[in-house]
Amino acid sequence: MRTYHCFWLLLWAGQPHQSFLTPLSRRTSGFPEKEKVLVLSGNSRQDLHRSKRSWMWNQFFLLEEYTGTDYQYVGKLHSDQDKGDGSLKYILSGDGAGDLFIINENTGDIQATKRLDREEKPVYILRAQAVNRRTGRPVEPESEFIIKIHDINDNEPMFTKDTYNASIPEMSDVGTFVVQVTATDADDPTYGNSAKVVYSILQGQPYFSVESETGIIKTALLNMDRENREQYQVVIQAKDMGGQMGGLSGTTTVNITLTDVNDNPPRFPQSTYQFRAPESTPPDSPVGRIKANDADVDENAEIEYSITEGDGYDMFGITTDKDTQEGIITVKKALDFENKNLYILKVEATNTHVDPRFLYLGPFKDSATVRIQVEDVDEPPVFSRPAYIMEVKEDVPINSVIGTVTAQDPDATKNPVKYSVDRHTDMDRVFNINSGNGSIFTSKPLDRETLLWHNITVIAAEINNPKQSSRVPVFIKVLDVNDNAPEFAMFYETFVCENAKAEQLIQTLSAVDKDDSYSGHQFSFSLAPETAGSSNFTLQDNRDNTAGIFTRKNRYNRHEMSTYFLPVVISDNEYPIQSSTETVTIRVCACDHRGKMLSCNAEALIHPTGLSTGALIAILLCIIILLVTVVLFAALRRQRKKEPLIISKEDIRDNIVSYNDEGGGEEDTQAFDIGTLRNPEAIDDNKLRRDIVPETLFMPRRTATARDNTDVRDFINQRLKENDTDPTAPPYDSLATYAYEGNGSVAESLSSLESVTTDGDQDYDYLSDWGPRFKKLADMYGAMDSDKDS
Repeated sequence: MRTYHCFWLLLWAGQPHQSFLTPLSRRTSGFPEKEKVLVLSGNSRQDLHRSKRSWMWNQFFLLEEYTGTDYQYVGKLHSDQDKGDGSLKYILSGDGAGDLFIINENTGDIQATKRLDREEKPVYILRAQAVNRRTGRPVEPESEFIIKIHDINDNEPMFTKDTYNASIPEMSDVGTFVVQVTATDADDPTYGNSAKVVYSILQGQPYFSVESETGIIKTALLNMDRENREQYQVVIQAKDMGGQMGGLSGTTTVNITLTDVNDNPPRFPQSTYQFRAPESTPPDSPVGRIKANDADVDENAEIEYSITEGDGYDMFGITTDKDTQEGIITVKKALDFENKNLYILKVEATNTHVDPRFLYLGPFKDSATVRIQVEDVDEPPVFSRPAYIMEVKEDVPINSVIGTVTAQDPDATKNPVKYSVDRHTDMDRVFNINSGNGSIFTSKPLDRETLLWHNITVIAAEINNPKQSSRVPVFIKVLDVNDNAPEFAMFYETFVCENAKAEQLIQTLSAVDKDDSYSGHQFSFSLAPETAGSSNFTLQDNRDNTAGIFTRKNRYNRHEMSTYFLPVVISDNEYPIQSSTETVTIRVCACDHRGKMLSCNAEALIHPTGLSTGALIAILLCIIILLVTVVLFAALRRQRKKEPLIISKEDIRDNIVSYNDEGGGEEDTQAFDIGTLRNPEAIDDNKLRRDIVPETLFMPRRTATARDNTDVRDFINQRLKENDTDPTAPPYDSLATYAYEGNGSVAESLSSLESVTTDGDQDYDYLSDWGPRFKKLADMYGAMDSDKDS
C-alpha cells in the first residue's frame, strides 16, 4: 500500500522586476496523492536575492523499493515565467540527475527510473533551474532541493557472527553468564520500529535463557553435569518491529561446552584383584596393574595410589602411571614361596586435585583389596654363606682337606646338589672339591712366599637339573711355616787395605728372611766351622740382625793373596731352625795413609807405567781432527764440477727426449744435449742404440768438424743429410708379426704372401662355411667368380 504526501510550494512575490526562489511546502496527507509542485518565480534582470518567508520546506519524500512497472513519480518543477508556450526548458542537476532522476524539460515533472534503497543512500541533493529555450539563459536562479528516501522494513536483523562458541564450568548456578550475542538491523532506527530488535531462544530450553533486549545468554537449569552431557547447541532469534507480527528475523547458533570440574571421586570397578608372581621375580619388577575410574578429565582425573595396610606392605610397592592413571604394583624385596606364598594388600586411590566446593559429594578416594599369590619355581641351590674364608698352612701334604662349603636346594623337592670348582678361577688346579659333600682339598703343593691368597669360585648345581646352579667365592689364605733360611740382604764384596791393622772393621752384614715372623726375626751370624780357626778375619754378631767383619792380623799382601772368600753361616730362631751359608768376597788393595783405596790389581805393580789423562785427551783430539779432515775431503770431491764446454753466462742447456713410435720407443731415453751443436768435438761417436742391435755393425763414420762460427741451422741440415745417408744411424726398422690368423686358426692364414699367384687357381666357396661373420666376404669373392665366368 502506498502512502501519499502532498507538498505545496508557494511563492511570495516582492518588488517588481526582481525574481525570488522561495520553495515553500505544506504537508498534507490523504489518498490519492496530490501533485507535488516546486514553484520557481521572479525576474532575472537584476541581482537575485531571496525574499523573506515564514518557513522553508524544500524536500521531497520518496518510498524505497518501488515495485511498479512505470517510473516512480517524484514531483513537479514550475516557474511563474512559464506561459505554457514551450519557451522555457527545465534543467535538473545533482545526485543521480539524468540517471536515477529524470525531468521532463517541458513540463518539469521529475521521475525516478530505478528502485532506490535507503540503506545504500538515504538522501539525494539536486538543483533545479528554468532557462530560455531559445537563448539558453536562465530565467530563474538555480534552486536546491532534497529528495529523502522513505524507509520501509526491508532488512532483517543480522548477527555479528554466524556461530558463537562459549564454555562454562559444569555444576554452575542458575543465571551464570554464558555469552552475549548481538544483531544489527540496517533499517532506519529513527522511523518506526523497523530497527528495533528483540531476542528470543528457539532451541536450548530449559538449559539456557536469553535476555530479550541485551542478547545475554545465561544458564537456566541447576547442576548441569558434564558427565551426562557436554555439548549444547542453542539457537537464538533476533526479530525487528519489536518482535511484533510481520517483523523480519535472523538466527544464530551458539555452541556451549561444559568444562570439567572435579565433582566425581575415583571408583574401583571391583573390590578385589588377584595377581600371581613367581618367586624368582626380581625387585622393582611389575606384578600387575589396577585402575580406579574417574569420570572427570585432565588434572581432575589424576589419581595417586598407595598401599595403606596388609601383610605385604614391606614386600610390595605401588606407583602411578601418569599416562594411563593406572596403579603399578611392583616387588620391593625378593619373594620366597617356601616362606610365604600369599600376600593381601589394601590399595587406596585418591584424587590429587580436590575441589572444596564438592566435598559434600563424599570423600574423593576409594580402596580395593589386592591378593598376590607367589608361585613356586625351580630355584638354584643356596649356599649357607655368601662367601667363605679358609686358611691352610703352606706345608700341608697334597689331598689335605682345608674346608667345606654347603649348599641346599630351597625348593620343597630338595633335589641333591653336586659341587665343582670353576677352573677359570683356578687355572693351575691347585685345589679340588668333593662333588658330594663340598669338601675342598689341595691337589698341588702350596707356597706362601709365591702366592699368599687364592680366590676360587665353587659351583653348586642340582643333579637333576644342572642348569639350576649358583656360585660362591672362596678365599683361601696360605699360612706361613718356617721353610726358608735367612740370607744376605745383598751381595757383599768388600776390600781390606794392605796396611790394615788388626781388629779393624771392614764390612757390616745384614740378612733377610722370606718367611713371616709374628714376633720379628732374630738372626745369628757365625763363621763356617771349617774356616773359623784358620781365617784371617773374625766375625762379630751384633745381636741386632747385623754382624761385623774384622781383620785378625796386621798388614796383608795382595801378591801373596789378592782375594779372600769368607763363608758366613746365618741362622734364624724359628721352629724348625733354618740356616744358610753365604760367602763374602774380600779383596786386598793398596791404600793411602787415610785408608782410601788406590788399586786392587796385582799386575799394576809389575807394569806401573801407563798413559796419563792428558795423553789420552791428546790422542782423542787427534782422532777427531783426522775424521773431520776425511769428511771435508769427501765433501769437496762431491762439489767439484766438470769444466763446462762453453763458459758463458747465457749458456742454457735443454734436454730433448724423443718419443718416436718408429724408433726405439720408450727405451730410447738417450738425452740430446744442445751443447753438442755448439761444440761438435764433444760428440760421443761410440754411442749406439740399446734397444735394437743392427744386423751389420758398421764402423762409425767420422764427420767433418764444423767451424766455430757455423750457423746452427746449417749445422743441423748438414747433420740431417749425413744421417739420412748413413746406414748405421738410428732409427732402425723392425718387423713385428701378429699372426692371429696363422697356424692354429680355423681360417688358417689370410695373408696374401702365402696365397697362390693367380686368382683363377683360388676357390672362395669355403668362405661360406666360416659363419655369418664372413658372409660379406664370401658374397664379394663369389660375385667376382661369377663375373669371370660370364
